[in-house]
Amino acid sequence: MTSHSNHNSNNPDIKASELIERLDAGEALALLDVREPIEYHTFNIGGTNIPVGKLIIEAEDLAFDKDEEIIVLCQAGVRSKTAQAVLRQQGFQNIRNLSGGLLALRKLKS
Repeated sequence: MTSHSNHNSNNPDIKASELIERLDAGEALALLDVREPIEYHTFNIGGTNIPVGKLIIEAEDLAFDKDEEIIVLCQAGVRSKTAQAVLRQQGFQNIRNLSGGLLALRKLKS
């Protein structure tokens, strides 16, 4: 069962199970990790690391297209929700928040 029909929907959230499925399928995803660098270096699933506090300043300089699907993630899904709002204000159309954050992802993978 694939969930490819969801990709370009306006669904603002992505479940950890869908993200794992897409990563395991080798899909090239635009991931934006908005945790602090020390958290990112302790554990990450790749992607660009810009802490949510810096994102407000650096959003215009992101190397993403405004209509590209970007998956924002953090530890529990709270900071990434903020990042999602910030990016929408900057004109990014397809920002998806990882529900439950990396904690939910790690729970499924363990």
